Amino acid sequence: MEDNSGVFAGETVEEFRTYEDFLDSQIKPLDLFYLEDQELARQLVELGHKASSLEREEFETRKAAAEAFRLASGSQQKKLASTGKELKDNFLRALAEREEANRSGEMTSIIFIRDRNSHGQEISGYIDYSHRLKSEDFEPYFSGKKRLMPKPTDLSFYNWGTQVAKHNASSNYEVITENPSGLLFKCKNDRKILNVDPEATPGDSSIRTPVQCDLYVHVVIYDHVTRKPATSSRAPLSN
Repeated sequence: MEDNSGVFAGETVEEFRTYEDFLDSQIKPLDLFYLEDQELARQLVELGHKASSLEREEFETRKAAAEAFRLASGSQQKKLASTGKELKDNFLRALAEREEANRSGEMTSIIFIRDRNSHGQEISGYIDYSHRLKSEDFEPYFSGKKRLMPKPTDLSFYNWGTQVAKHNASSNYEVITENPSGLLFKCKNDRKILNVDPEATPGDSSIRTPVQCDLYVHVVIYDHVTRKPATSSRAPLSN
């Protein structure tokens, strides 16, 4: 159902102060020579006439996510479960990057995991990372003593061997199962829909990030920015 390609692109937009700065970075001197109009050149980039173009809404969503990560990494208000841990796997590093933002409520991430349990049965499920962070001690996960796995109490759980399926609302999301294309999750904070269908866009203020790692068969993280960091000094970003 899911593919394993792709990287988290939040870092690629951090160097640009505005969307116009990003568009300008895609314009070559030869473009301006022929067009003789910078605004026209920007419009051509935004309309997708260049392979590296990025829509304004996605740019701003990624910009907000990158800012949440930046503030999270610099926050010293509370010791994080990942602090001081030697994180050798991409998955654990991805969780560590998102820990503070999910604890503070700036972001609510959903983690899709597919792997085999201790009985050798293939299981998969969607985990509300923020909810689990507040209800469990994550130090054993970051220390490598335990593996984070889907549970029957998570947003979604499926055992492919026993064909047991479970769906549960969490403190952050409602589960919508009556959808022809698959599961949808409705954020309780802003009422926006997060679509986990790999063939569709994840939705407003959401980013889909496949994670290549050694710990699991398949991992995808969906980051939903629920509110902008209150201490940000940058210009307001539209959702």
